[in-house]
Amino acid sequence: MEPLTIVGALPVRIRVYENESFTARRRRRRRCCSGNTGGSLRRILRCIATMASDGAEKKMSTERRDKLLGIETIIQKRWEDAKVFEVDASDEPPKPGEKYFGNFPYPYMNGALHLGHAFSLSKLEFSAAFQRLCGTKVLLPMGFHCTGMPIKACADKLVRESEEFGCPPVFPTEVTDDAPAEAPAPVANKEEATQEVPVEVKFKAKKSKAVAKSGASKYQWTIMRSLGLEDDEIAKFRDPLYWLEYFPPIAKNDLKFFGLSCDWRRSFITTEANPYYDSFVRWQFEHLREKKKVGKDLRYAIYSPLDRQPCADHDRASGEGVGPQEYVLIKMEVQPPFTGKLKALEGKKVFLAAATLRPETMYGQTNAWVLADGDYGAYEVSETEVFVVTARAALNMAYQNLSRVPQQPTCLVELKGQDLIGLAVVSPLAKNPVVYVLPMLNIKTDKGTGVVTSVPSDSPDDYMALSDLKSKPGLRAKFNVRDEWVLPFEVIPIINIPEFGDKSAEAVCISMKIKSQNNRDDLEAAKKMTYLKGFTDGKMLVGDYAGMKVQEAKPLIKKLLVESGQAIIYSEPEKKVISRSGDECVVALTDQWYLQYGEEEWKSQAEKCLTQMELYSDETRRLFEHALGWLNQWACSRSFGLGTKFPWDQDFLIESLSDSTIYMAYYTVAHILQEGDLYGKGDHALKPEQMTRKVWDFVFGMGPLPESEIPVETLQRMKKEFDYWYPFDLRVSGKDLIQNHLTFSIYNHTAMFPEERWPRSFRCNGFLLLNGEKMAKSTGNFLTIRDAVNDFSADATRFGLADAGDSVDDANFVKLTANSAILRLTKEMAWMSDELMAAEKDLRKGLPTTFADRVFENEINIAINQTEKNYKALMFREALKSGFYDLQIARDEYRLACSSSGMNRDLIFRFADVQTRLLTPICPHYAEYVRSEIFHQEGFAVTAGWPTSGTPDLTLQRANKFFQSILADFRKALQKHLAGSKKAKKGQAAAPPAAPAPLAGLIYVAEKYEGWKEESLKILQSCYDSGSRTFTPDAEILARLRESSVGQSGDFKQIQKKCMPFVKFKKDETLSVGPQALELRLPFDERWVFEENLELIKAQLGLESVMVVPVSSSSSGEIAAAAAAQAASPGNPVIVFVTVPEMVAALASNGVAQVTFS
Repeated sequence: MEPLTIVGALPVRIRVYENESFTARRRRRRRCCSGNTGGSLRRILRCIATMASDGAEKKMSTERRDKLLGIETIIQKRWEDAKVFEVDASDEPPKPGEKYFGNFPYPYMNGALHLGHAFSLSKLEFSAAFQRLCGTKVLLPMGFHCTGMPIKACADKLVRESEEFGCPPVFPTEVTDDAPAEAPAPVANKEEATQEVPVEVKFKAKKSKAVAKSGASKYQWTIMRSLGLEDDEIAKFRDPLYWLEYFPPIAKNDLKFFGLSCDWRRSFITTEANPYYDSFVRWQFEHLREKKKVGKDLRYAIYSPLDRQPCADHDRASGEGVGPQEYVLIKMEVQPPFTGKLKALEGKKVFLAAATLRPETMYGQTNAWVLADGDYGAYEVSETEVFVVTARAALNMAYQNLSRVPQQPTCLVELKGQDLIGLAVVSPLAKNPVVYVLPMLNIKTDKGTGVVTSVPSDSPDDYMALSDLKSKPGLRAKFNVRDEWVLPFEVIPIINIPEFGDKSAEAVCISMKIKSQNNRDDLEAAKKMTYLKGFTDGKMLVGDYAGMKVQEAKPLIKKLLVESGQAIIYSEPEKKVISRSGDECVVALTDQWYLQYGEEEWKSQAEKCLTQMELYSDETRRLFEHALGWLNQWACSRSFGLGTKFPWDQDFLIESLSDSTIYMAYYTVAHILQEGDLYGKGDHALKPEQMTRKVWDFVFGMGPLPESEIPVETLQRMKKEFDYWYPFDLRVSGKDLIQNHLTFSIYNHTAMFPEERWPRSFRCNGFLLLNGEKMAKSTGNFLTIRDAVNDFSADATRFGLADAGDSVDDANFVKLTANSAILRLTKEMAWMSDELMAAEKDLRKGLPTTFADRVFENEINIAINQTEKNYKALMFREALKSGFYDLQIARDEYRLACSSSGMNRDLIFRFADVQTRLLTPICPHYAEYVRSEIFHQEGFAVTAGWPTSGTPDLTLQRANKFFQSILADFRKALQKHLAGSKKAKKGQAAAPPAAPAPLAGLIYVAEKYEGWKEESLKILQSCYDSGSRTFTPDAEILARLRESSVGQSGDFKQIQKKCMPFVKFKKDETLSVGPQALELRLPFDERWVFEENLELIKAQLGLESVMVVPVSSSSSGEIAAAAAAQAASPGNPVIVFVTVPEMVAALASNGVAQVTFS
């Protein structure tokens, strides 16, 4: 291995500057030359001087980071040259623990990867690196996802803009709007990416979420310009395939820059642009169709009218996870005569169509509601029927075959809500033969149809709105409401709820003292109470199903209304959904291909797979169980975008969440098929057309050796790769993919592969915050992977990601932590190279023998064992603590303890080796540098092996923690003693203190609790439940004390007064530190601990002499009396400070004639 030569700070910085992005260069020029075009020479010179000053400051502040960047560049080249991360299957099947295949959802290729990607990916990277370090054969591949509509949508926008505004376009003055345009994450130009140079891109200005997604512009061309791309380059992006050429190489190089330990031979892109992957996906869907897992049917789906196809989660700019919400549309027929604007509708059946989720309440209708100033229209549903609804509802209806012209709502008359007030309507199931349309103040026209049925018996909103109109003549007059439309109509009991009676809305509103329909928060709370209780506990009082429970009657009444033609089924999105093309989605009744998720037998297999998987978190398991519970048929076909065509239906593409469920299997053979070519376009030994269904079946263990032009050796090699690596051992992802991608993956693996090939584990994490706030381009709180590495170096970035958090909750990347990592890593390298190696000849030789040696050796063993557990549990923040932070503390304590005798050479060198190995998965470049350049060892740190460990001695660890804590207490005691000795007597001026005589220390230790304390502890031990970590009630403890020998020995009140404070103290201590607080003696020899460390105690406290005195051996001298007053107990020694002459005199008075002090 060639020696590593560090370039140094200046050359690295010059390289970054020379490859500065267009955006950064433009910003720098603007900053330097801001002001009028004719700015003065003085201003320009001042700018130049400022830049020179900034450059000098930057040189000082970035020197350590630049050193790390220089190291990383050379280490990555070494890895690549040695093909360290390229791995092939062994000839023999793997034994348990011999192989480790981990993967990560391939990222979408419409921009650069950001720190959120790096956070999720780091969980896989650290786990894989740990396994590799332990000697396991590790496969970590990475593909790039291009399927779906976002790329095509962006490319089409560029086409439209160049057609309308020219090429390059000249736009009118831009006004930002809320229509999301696709904004790729900022990247360098392609040449910069291949040179692996950091890119400086900053984001500023606060904008709405929608505008933030659009890059603050409604024009896609402007967005691309903002990323530093020239117009000539942007023009190429009008071809969607150019996105596939441009972004995957950038992503690949960014991940290399990050230090990802990937086998890049196995990388690929998706879509039919890669004929090998296209063949793989078609093979998968042919099998799914044969197994009846794919079918075609009419189903409701979220749909983009602009794209003319269903809009799945990954096709959305907002509204991910939103599904169709089904309503019953109640047909309330308008009674003639038709007047005003409605006169144009004479001769047609006109209905106010009210959307409801509670058809069982229609018996209690007293009126209908509209929003007076709301916009409505009369829309043709058929040749004879017209529905009065909002335009938004009409658009949804048009895509559900509820329009005379499919997908084109026809509005015959535009109306305001005020035009509808006073209309007489006949409503299905209503007791009143005719009800009237009245105004309600709080109708939301972005949900339902804008028309609402009024059932004041069971709806708090309806009850208060009707009460307002009845009790407020002025309100009626405001909207021209006649008394006869309101006053005769009373609340009609229809459902009995045991808790609220026959008129639940009235009862709840009165009890909550709601005064008006404007009390929105109270009404919302009231509605939740009545609706829930009505469904679960309510019983019907009227109609054909009187006496039946509401939850049983509800579907029957719904069926009655629909089959009788008095209502229809209608759906709309649960919440607003915006497609990536920028339009608001509707719900459409679509005839398309569906994956039959939720089918009973298939679901059972998926649930079985889930129960066998390691998920690392109870919360993750709960989320998966929830997803399996609700997931149903999934629309898997699209007519717009990029992807693979259905083998049997070339008019449709397989959508982006459906072509990415078992592609992990493709990784096992991708390097053989594509030979390291991302696109599969080269002149390869295997041709795409040779990958027939029978060939794929053989490779994946589903069929015999086929007749093929492919050599048998190659076929056997591909099968060997799959058999060796599958199933995969770990898949890491953000928790947001549980509801779709990850659950789909479970379903498809159970359909395609036998049980022994099912996934073994998923590890899901939360989102990543940056400095405690959500990452957002709009606020500037955003980092791409390249930004982060450029700012902090790869290892410091990885360090910060490991420290960010390990739970399913959101994690937090703190820039200060990453900056601190730069300092820690470079200081540690300097300590090893400049101090440790230089002092090697002066270090103490021989076996570790001192207390400090044994403690330090034990801490190293504990760190190895605990860090191994943390890595295996994928708890990388804890691994960083046990494998680095805790070891740093142990090393510093050891250095201090050995200040006089010197550190043991073998032990301190073992520490340096162990710490480096434990940190290798997180900071591999640092580890390689330490191994090769400081310790001059051969081979690579990433494959050097996990350090061996002796058995940790937890008792010794506890003894050391005890000693370190007590030593700190001794320091405080000494400070108090010295401060007290200098105080002047009352009424006298303070005199200058005389030179103090040399101090000595007597440390009083108690080996065990005795007498009444021993008895009290035994009682507490019997009253403590270690499982619940609780004590029995004090009354029972007191009763046991009374019955004990101590309690029977005298006046119990006095005994209680003496014992109970001690009992309370020990109870509190137990709840704080655990049951060890109840031990009668320590598990180690307290006296031995102090005697082993006498020299350190003297040095730390500045004492001339120290003596350890067991309490039981002290007699009645003056010093013994002082110690007795302090009440030494096990784990709580007492130190008494005296002068040496006082100590000699005191001990002599106790019969000690001659003393040799330590």
